[in-house]
Amino acid sequence: MRALVVDHTRPGHLSLTDVPAPRPAAHEALVRVESVSLNFGEVHGVTRPELPGGTVLGWDAAGTVVQAAADGSGPAEGEKVVTVGEAGWAELRAVPAARLGTAPKGTDPGALSTLPVAGLSALHVLRRMGSLLGRRVMVTGASGGVGRYAVQLAARGGAHVVAISRNPAQADDLRALGAREVHAEPAAVRQPVSAVLDNVGGQYLVDAFAALSPGGTLFSVGRSSEADVVLSPDALVGTEGRHDRSIRTFFLFGDPATDFSADLTWLAGEIAASRLDPGITWRGSWTRHSEAVQLLLGRRLHGKAVLDLE
Repeated sequence: MRALVVDHTRPGHLSLTDVPAPRPAAHEALVRVESVSLNFGEVHGVTRPELPGGTVLGWDAAGTVVQAAADGSGPAEGEKVVTVGEAGWAELRAVPAARLGTAPKGTDPGALSTLPVAGLSALHVLRRMGSLLGRRVMVTGASGGVGRYAVQLAARGGAHVVAISRNPAQADDLRALGAREVHAEPAAVRQPVSAVLDNVGGQYLVDAFAALSPGGTLFSVGRSSEADVVLSPDALVGTEGRHDRSIRTFFLFGDPATDFSADLTWLAGEIAASRLDPGITWRGSWTRHSEAVQLLLGRRLHGKAVLDLE
């Protein structure tokens, strides 16, 4: 089968070549991949020189089951599915039942492929915030993959969403997704917020933490700025109006036993019903992978990049 593999001699550090097909274990379904989406974190990781050449990467993929799991778990042959895991940038992917969700027939696989890391991260962090009804919730990096889904899901949960995006051209789009306020940076927010989903890190995290009301929590999800977080001693002083605040880290795969199948199936249904906007801003054949990677690494792409397999 063909796959995108690490190749440090090529632009984008990837090349399309032949590799052995996976041999699914008894609890794994074999999926023929139709579309994949790219995340900034994984394409940035591809450039690391210590990553061995020939490695197949890729977290997000959608396609069709061509061989059901031998132990009877998971969907049947012919089912449309969205999958999360490793080695997704390939024509075939072996996936445990806990790492795939089913989708209605006819659902665009490109739209489905945007869901796994971005959609699951947004959903799981918002759940950790508790009830959102009537609360002010800040989302930094709101025009990115996780951010767009977080804005939509938080708004549907009844939150007053405060979206942070450095791109002024994204303001109207974010309001259409459910944001009540859109600002260029957290420091511009004048009223306190109850919770923060931070995708940026650096000074954004510092300023977003300062915007928390008493008892509020900031969830550190991403570090797209790649900048250090430097909190002054005063930032941690529990004075009136600034006490009992916390910062929590988040890692989607922190618990290897987590079953994502129900959440992926629900998210896929929302995409199929057009109740979630996948935010695809670049789409093309996987033969154009270098173009998509360079756009992501150059921070010239907001939303999701999708590669369609042929």
